[in-house]
Amino acid sequence: MTLNGWLQILLFFALVLAVTKPLGVFMARVFNRERTFLDPLLRPIERLIYRLTGVDETREMRWTEYGAAMLSFSAVSMVALYLLQRLQAWLPFNPQNLANIEPSSAFNTAASFTTNTNWQSYLPETTMSYLTQMAGLTVQNFVSAAGGIALAIAFIRGIAQRKKDTLGNFWVDMTRATLWVLLPFCLVGALALVSQGVVQNLKPYDAVTLLDPQGEVKTQTIAQGPVASQEAIKMWGTNGGGFFNANSAHPFENPTPLSNLLEMFAIFAISAGLTYTLGQMTGSPKHGWAVFGAMALLFFVGVSVAYWAEARGNPMLAGTDQAASALQSGGNMEGKEVRFGIANSALFATATTDASCGAVNSMHDSFTPLGGLVPLANIMLGEVVFGGVGAGMYGVLIYVVLAVFIAGLMVGRTPEYLGKKIEAYDVKMAMLTVLIFPMTILIFTAISSVSPAFGTSQLNNSGPHGLSEMLYAFTSGTGNNGSAFAGISANTNWYNSAIGAAMLLGRFFMIIPMLALAGNLGSKKAVPPSLGTFPVTTPLFATLLVSVIVIVGALTFFPVLSLGPIVEHLLMQAGQTF
Repeated sequence: MTLNGWLQILLFFALVLAVTKPLGVFMARVFNRERTFLDPLLRPIERLIYRLTGVDETREMRWTEYGAAMLSFSAVSMVALYLLQRLQAWLPFNPQNLANIEPSSAFNTAASFTTNTNWQSYLPETTMSYLTQMAGLTVQNFVSAAGGIALAIAFIRGIAQRKKDTLGNFWVDMTRATLWVLLPFCLVGALALVSQGVVQNLKPYDAVTLLDPQGEVKTQTIAQGPVASQEAIKMWGTNGGGFFNANSAHPFENPTPLSNLLEMFAIFAISAGLTYTLGQMTGSPKHGWAVFGAMALLFFVGVSVAYWAEARGNPMLAGTDQAASALQSGGNMEGKEVRFGIANSALFATATTDASCGAVNSMHDSFTPLGGLVPLANIMLGEVVFGGVGAGMYGVLIYVVLAVFIAGLMVGRTPEYLGKKIEAYDVKMAMLTVLIFPMTILIFTAISSVSPAFGTSQLNNSGPHGLSEMLYAFTSGTGNNGSAFAGISANTNWYNSAIGAAMLLGRFFMIIPMLALAGNLGSKKAVPPSLGTFPVTTPLFATLLVSVIVIVGALTFFPVLSLGPIVEHLLMQAGQTF
C-alpha cells in the first residue's frame, strides 16, 4: 500500500461526501414535489406524460397498490425486453446482422436488466444489436433504477408520515426519479465521458489489418457503438452492465484515470445523497448522517482489506525467482488494469459491490482470496454500504428497524424509531426480508455444488475457489449486483435459468415485505420520546447498526465463506493454489 493510493481513495470519498447534502436536499425537494431549478424545463414534460398515460398525480396508493404497480410495470418491461432480444435479427439498427438471442440467455438477460442486476453471461459486443443495447438495455437501466429510487422514497415516507395508509404514487415517483434525478445527470455524464474518449456512434464495426498477423488471422474487428450513453446510466443508476464484455476495463468504456474517477463517483453519488434525503424527509438530518457514518465505516473497512490483500500479493511467488519476486514487489497485478493500478482496482471492486452496480475495471476472479472475499462479503451484507440507487436505502432501513428492536430489548422498553413503536409485525416483515436473501443464495449454490450436470462441470477452477465462483454467481444474482468471478462458464441452460430466478427472487420477493413494513409504519401514530427511547442520531447508534449488519451477515454466511475464500487463503499460505 502506498500514500499515493490512499490519497486517491480519500479523494474519491471526499467527492462523495461533498455531494451528499446538496444532492440529498435536491431529491427531497423533487419527491416532496417542491420547486427545483429544473422545473421550468421538466414540469411541462411531466404533465404531458401524465396526460398521455392517464396518471392522476394527486392520487396516492396504499402499499399493496404501490407494490402491484411496481410488479406489473416490471413484468411488462421484462416481456418486452425478452421479445426484443428474440426478434433483433429482423429489427433495425443491427449493422453487424447479429442473430436472435437464444431463449435461456434472453430470459436471463431480461430478468437481469429488469431487476437492475445487469448480469451478462454473453459477449455483449458480439451478441446484442445497437437497437437491443439502446431501446432494451439502456432503457431498462433508467426505469429499473427509477423504480428502486421510488421504493426507497416510499419507505422513507412510511417512516416520516403519521396515521396515513398511503405511500405516494408509484407512477409519479418513478417519473420524477427518471426526469429529475437520472436523465439530466446522465446527459452531462455522457458528454463528460465522450470528452475523455468514450465511444458514441452508430457505425458498423471496423476491420483493421494486423501489423503482426497470427497465422491465418490477419484482421481484427474493432467493436464500437452507442457506448457513452449506456455507460453514464450504467454507473449513475448502479446498473453495471457493460457495452463490452471487459466492462470498465475496456478502453472504449473507461479510457483515462479521470473517467475512472467519474465512474466510481457516479456509483455512490445518488445512494449517498439518499441518506441526507432520509434526514430531510423525516425531519432528523442527524439520523441521516448517522446512517451515512455507518455506511462509511463499512466502506473503509472493506477497501482497506481489499487494498492490503492485493498490495501484498501472493506469498508463494515471493522469492521463487527474480522475475516473480520483482512482479510481487508491486502487489498482485494479475487481472488488473495497468492504467489504474492496485489502489483503484481495489477501490472500484469495493465500491461496485458496496452498491449493487457490478461494473468492474479489474477481474475479481484474479484477486487474492481475501481480496476476492471483500466484494463477495459486500454483496452478502445486502449491499447496504450506500448500496444501489434506492435498494441500498430500503435495505439499510430494514437493518435500522432490527437495530432499534435489539436496542429496545437491551433496555427493556418497547423499541421506538423516530416516534414509531416497532412491534411484532414490523420485526416479522424485516426478518422475512433478511431471510429471503440467504435462502436463495445458499439453496441454488448447494444444488450447483453437488451436481456435475448443472454446476461443477462449468468451473475452470477446483476446490474452494471453484465453490467461490458458484457462490459469487448466485450471490451477485440474488443481490442484483451483476459482477462475477469470471472463471465460471455461466451461459448454460442451468445457470441462465437458475441465476435468472435468483435475480427475480432477490429483487421482487424482498420488496413485498419491505413495502408491507413501510405501510404499517406509515399508519402508526407518533409517540413522544421518553427516557427509554434509544436515540438514532448518535455514534452509538451508528456502531449498533454496523454491528447488526455484520453479525447478521457473519452468522448467515460465515460457514460457506469458510469453505471458500477463507480456506483458500489458508491453503495459499501453506503453498497450494487452485
